[in-house]
Amino acid sequence: MLIKIILLLSALIALGICFLAGSFASLSWLWVLPVSFLGAFLLQLLIAFLFLYILCKRVDTSVPQEHDDPFYRKVTYLYCEAICTLLRMKVHAVGLEKTPTGGRFLLVCNHLFELDPVVLYAYFQKSQLAFISKRENNSMFLVGNLMHRLMAQLINRENDREALKTILKCIDLIKQDEVSIAVFPEGYISKDHHLQKLRSGALKIATKAKVPIAVCTIQGTDKVVGNLKHLKSTTIELHLIDVISVEEQQGRTATDIGEQIYQMMAADLGPDYAPLEAENP
Repeated sequence: MLIKIILLLSALIALGICFLAGSFASLSWLWVLPVSFLGAFLLQLLIAFLFLYILCKRVDTSVPQEHDDPFYRKVTYLYCEAICTLLRMKVHAVGLEKTPTGGRFLLVCNHLFELDPVVLYAYFQKSQLAFISKRENNSMFLVGNLMHRLMAQLINRENDREALKTILKCIDLIKQDEVSIAVFPEGYISKDHHLQKLRSGALKIATKAKVPIAVCTIQGTDKVVGNLKHLKSTTIELHLIDVISVEEQQGRTATDIGEQIYQMMAADLGPDYAPLEAENP
């Protein structure tokens, strides 16, 4: 939506400049029109960036965020959609109609690249996702400030006691109906892009809060930068494979459920992302 608005305004500005300059009376419009359009487009992108920068500068990440911020969430969604368009990401989404709508849930997905949350934010806008994120992301330029407003929960992956506190906080947020939680259960971005064994600890959020688990896979985000260098678009596959209901989780351990999710993801991913043979059980 944001890019469409910018494109429309750029076209109107370019036409206005040509009209005021009298370019339509001669062939000068052939260069005035595209130059004016490009200038207006770049200027509006700069304004959009400055607006986001000023907005993020107002966020104090040292103050705990107890409630979701609807305004920052809407802004984030707009910019995530714009990023997908600017980076020429053509997202092919499958199975999103299975997304739980009757209450909160836990979303799990494989992790390929830093752009993964951007795609999930853009395509699960009605789900009000809050990500479990590594502590280092809190200091990321602009990103840390936005995620803070959107109730992202920072986790210390090297300290089990601190990690447990994050898990308990996520359970509490779901029970209070604040947000749904999203997590990349591999724990890290896969260096070779193939699915890694999952850490089942985060799945306790669903078993303890008694909410369904939406199992997703994503493919292609790791290729975006390389394709941009060659001026190519990138097809992103986003699949919501299935939802594990509360009833299906009863009487099972998080490790058992994690193995089921691993098998579901492995079966859905293409050859570039499925687990290597050595990792298959």
